[in-house]
Amino acid sequence: MQNIINLVIYWPIAGNFGLNTNLLETNLINLSVVLGLLIYSGKGVLNNLLSNRKQTILNTINDAEKRYNEATDKLDQARTRLERAKIKADEIRVNGLSQIEREKKELVNAADEDSKRLEDSKNATIRFEEQRAIEQVRQQVSRLALERALEALNKRLNNELHSRVIDYHIGLLRAMESTTN
Repeated sequence: MQNIINLVIYWPIAGNFGLNTNLLETNLINLSVVLGLLIYSGKGVLNNLLSNRKQTILNTINDAEKRYNEATDKLDQARTRLERAKIKADEIRVNGLSQIEREKKELVNAADEDSKRLEDSKNATIRFEEQRAIEQVRQQVSRLALERALEALNKRLNNELHSRVIDYHIGLLRAMESTTN
């Protein structure tokens, strides 16, 4: 082994360490032995590096899958919340529309009732005013008829007519008195 190392690695007289790169001075067998030794001794390091790299890659893949699953779960939860929110929004919209329709109907009904009450009040006021006007006309007609009758009586009434009317009424009263006894 010492020969192999001396052939590839040499110590010149000056005491410097160096590598003999001249292929003609070093034979291929020596080089292949050195390379074999390097590969054999480096295999453990290389296997260790590769297994560490493999484990790092596997850990990264596992973490990525874990994060993917978490993200998928969160996405599903968000979709579920979105669907619930859409359903709730639809319910609110439908309830709002039905409440608007209900309030609209209530307003229309209230306006109709107010209109009917106003119409009834108007009709009652008109009837009252008609009755009052009729009563006023009746009173005026009665007053005028009485005034004309009094005028006619005053013009025609004389003592003789007056006596006959009084006698007639006295006779009626006596007849009534005799029927009651």
